[in-house]
Amino acid sequence: MAEDYGKSLNLPQTDFPMRANLPQREPEFLKKWEDMDIYNKQLKKAEGKPSFILHDGPPYANGGIHLGTSLNKILKDIVVKYKSMSGYYTPYVPGWDTHGLPIEQRAIKELGLKRHEVGPVVFREACEGFAMKYLDIQRESFKRLGVRADWEHPYVTLKPEFEAKQIEVFGEMAKKGHIYKGLKPVYWCPECETALAEAEIEYADDTTVSIYVKFQVRDDKGIFEGVAPKEKINFVIWTTTTWTLPANLAICLNESFEYSVVKANDEYYVLAAELVENTMKAAAITEYETVAKFKGSELEGILCKHPFLDRDSLVILGDHVTLEAGTGCVHTAPGHGAEDFLVCQKYKIPVLVPVDSKGFLTKEAGPFAGMFYKKSNPAIIEKLTQDGRLLASESITHQYPHCWRCKDPIIFRATEQWFASIDSFRDAALEAIKTVKWVPEWGQERITNMVRDRGDWCISRQRIWGVPIPIFYCKDCGKELITDESIKAVAELFRVKGSNAWYAMDASEILPKGTKCGCGHDEFSKETDIMDVWFDSGSSHVAVLENREGLSWPADLYLEGSDQHRGWFQSSLLTSVATRKGAPYKKVLTHGYVIDEEKRKMSKSLGNGIDPADVIKEYGADILRLWVASSDYTTDIKISKDLLKQLSEVYRKIRNTARYILGNINGFNPDTDSVDYSELSELDRWALYKMTNLIKKVNEAYSGYEFHMMFHAIHNFCVVDMSNFYLDIIKDRLYTSKPDSKERRAAQTVMYEILQSLVRMLTPVLAFTTEEIWQYMPHRAEDDIESIQLNSWPQVNEMYLDTQLAEKWEKIFELRSDVSKALEIARANKTIGHSLNAKVTLYADGENLEFIKSIESDLVTVFIVSAVEIKNLADAPSAAQNDEEMPEIKVSVEQAPGDKCERCWMFSEFVGEDEKHPTLCKRCADVVG
Repeated sequence: MAEDYGKSLNLPQTDFPMRANLPQREPEFLKKWEDMDIYNKQLKKAEGKPSFILHDGPPYANGGIHLGTSLNKILKDIVVKYKSMSGYYTPYVPGWDTHGLPIEQRAIKELGLKRHEVGPVVFREACEGFAMKYLDIQRESFKRLGVRADWEHPYVTLKPEFEAKQIEVFGEMAKKGHIYKGLKPVYWCPECETALAEAEIEYADDTTVSIYVKFQVRDDKGIFEGVAPKEKINFVIWTTTTWTLPANLAICLNESFEYSVVKANDEYYVLAAELVENTMKAAAITEYETVAKFKGSELEGILCKHPFLDRDSLVILGDHVTLEAGTGCVHTAPGHGAEDFLVCQKYKIPVLVPVDSKGFLTKEAGPFAGMFYKKSNPAIIEKLTQDGRLLASESITHQYPHCWRCKDPIIFRATEQWFASIDSFRDAALEAIKTVKWVPEWGQERITNMVRDRGDWCISRQRIWGVPIPIFYCKDCGKELITDESIKAVAELFRVKGSNAWYAMDASEILPKGTKCGCGHDEFSKETDIMDVWFDSGSSHVAVLENREGLSWPADLYLEGSDQHRGWFQSSLLTSVATRKGAPYKKVLTHGYVIDEEKRKMSKSLGNGIDPADVIKEYGADILRLWVASSDYTTDIKISKDLLKQLSEVYRKIRNTARYILGNINGFNPDTDSVDYSELSELDRWALYKMTNLIKKVNEAYSGYEFHMMFHAIHNFCVVDMSNFYLDIIKDRLYTSKPDSKERRAAQTVMYEILQSLVRMLTPVLAFTTEEIWQYMPHRAEDDIESIQLNSWPQVNEMYLDTQLAEKWEKIFELRSDVSKALEIARANKTIGHSLNAKVTLYADGENLEFIKSIESDLVTVFIVSAVEIKNLADAPSAAQNDEEMPEIKVSVEQAPGDKCERCWMFSEFVGEDEKHPTLCKRCADVVG
């Protein structure tokens, strides 16, 4: 209506290209930013200002980006751009994680390589080419999102300078005694043939058969004398991992629990007293009796027979035994469980691992040798059944650890690995967590629990594509060599030639001349394992923050998904505390996962994924950025095609507000045409009050990283305060006043102030749209017209915060709302057409009457009608309307007297009285005259 109304006044219309064609327009701005080198230009402009460092968590370079990575990068860009415009020096160096098993697997699959045939150097070069290919693909995708960064100089974990710093971090940890080699049960993926760290484990439902197995007593040490013949007594264990039975060496009890000897079917079963009923139920035994009870501590040292191997199983004691499930007699295989391993160490029970690296049982498994561990389960159960050793079995579904890469279940397998001893700096890490601001706050408790409860960090991997563990072994005595000199030699080698040199050169070519082992020998071999990729990215705070010009340690902010409490947040914390005695970040912000409308995580297997490129092609990147800003990212974030359509409508309203203002301030010079605040009308000053309040709200939202609050505040301002009120009311003034009149200039002054604040506040989110607005709007002399991103954040002008004025106009707003409803009813009843056809009569008494009379001169303009009359409440006809906003006031609407002015569309009895302008009202005749 506004445009038609303007045309009716014969005013010039300016066609600004603010249309819904983002997919076509956005690449033009990307080209502009690239040509002007906006990243370095904004840094140059901010030199000398306090810095704000957001350290980028590196995405993995093995495929294109998805909505999760888009969400993450856009959030970071919003933060950096806000901080930049707020007066900070904000270098932002993007990074990529480029080593590890997934890239090996993709390289093998896509390039057809056989790593054992082509040799490590050729294979690693192929993996590097693969990683860099996808790094470039992701970089271009992130640019298309409008993310501003040092794209030409990212940090990449495969680069020589990064690898060298990583070696130094490892060396520092080793020097301080935090690194050791040990035989321990670790998470092991048979599919990937490598050890895994806790951060590489995902839990998923797994259905398996749980079994109750009888271990016959061989030597009871006289404990059961008088109770029953020992050959009839069985300790009953319960396990969900049948395949680990060949590795059984002990049965663990809790010394403080009471254990019952239960007679049933001419046999005797030993199990925890509290679990007798459940066990008998599982075994379908209805008739049984308890014939004796013992403390767990009394049963220590009893020897039992292994159920199918010629081996003994010792009864031992351990605090980890609970009554939550099973029998209270825990099957103990030190080669397949961390707690089993530790308790067996106390009893000097050796470690047995009858499963190889590919998951096949070895000769120590007896008749099951050569079977894949999963396939051995039914075979072992059949053997137990045949030999009368199986008491019961049942199918259960439980949460079981899976490999995060191949998604297969893992096994626990004792192997010699390199570890970082968390115990040696755990307390320091827990203290460092307390010094960090966690957003949301629950992040602190989450990572605290993880660090407090985690075991030592297994940092070695049995793969090729990664940073080699920089350790040498004496060929004579086998002792490890880790010295300041050896670490320095490897770091310098990697810095010059990269880590491929480790595989291309002999140990003698790497170590300083004259290097000798403590035993006197000088020939060495090299470690063949590589480092866990979490050690790569976990070293970035040193490799990047301490070595890039303009950056500093610690970072002001880390911002990643909530899964990084066990991943990058934690690995960075551990390497930092171990080498720097503090956290590498001052603040940590986490976001949730992207989910669909049914709250399912986006995945290819479900077919519910949405490609960011498809969203950009249809709507433009700014809609994707608006989705990020409008979401409460502290929880899982919904997205769907319907939601994107809704957001495009919201975007359109915000854009149209800007477009309308642009059209009406065309030709306005803010330096020469602005009207002083003291000369503005109350309505104009009210608009500035609302704008200033908005700036305060938006500042609080950005500062608190509550971007969805900013989004709602700006959207509400544009729709309610501007489109539905202020801009609607001032149309008449804009279109009927003389172009250079004070009334019109006042409205333009306010609209300009509003737009220049809005465009700045929206820049971190609507990066492309605000650049377009900035290109077409008028500017002050001090503005940097090259790009909105080079300008400062809007400031709060305390002079505009007139609360008394605001309270008065809020009451007017309520009155207008009641009148608008009465106009709608009159329109529906065909009493009037357009609101300008109307005459409104207000009926009130007392303070309300006084208030309405005090603003009488503004009411025609505020209501957008042709006439307003005020009468006493007693004169109100029965048909007069009232409403809940102001129930003491009644409103009636009728057709306004007179004829319609051809220029302003208002009805006036003056129309026809001016001979020169017979079709105009007095006001329009005076303006035209």
